[in-house]
Amino acid sequence: MTTPDPIRRFVEATNAGDTEAFLETFKADAFLSDWGRSFRGREQIARWNQTDNIGVQSRLDIVRIALSDGAHHVRIKVAGNGFNGEGDMTFTLDGDRIASLVIA
Repeated sequence: MTTPDPIRRFVEATNAGDTEAFLETFKADAFLSDWGRSFRGREQIARWNQTDNIGVQSRLDIVRIALSDGAHHVRIKVAGNGFNGEGDMTFTLDGDRIASLVIA
């Protein structure tokens, strides 16, 4: 499956350490859940980004991606100064932006 543009930009922005481009991948009122910690809107997602993503120099690689029930289920490999290993991300898209991201 071809990686949808918002997910591709999410990965590219993270790997480039580009916070502005990263936040632009999300809708203004987007929802992010990271193992039960919830963040709503770009301001809160920016805080998560600093503590758990670009702020810890994460590097992302997509292992596989599948579409099911309107959501993109992505297995992702993470390396950096935070979590290292593989995990699952479920993206719900709205046009060219991420409406929600659940990390489990």
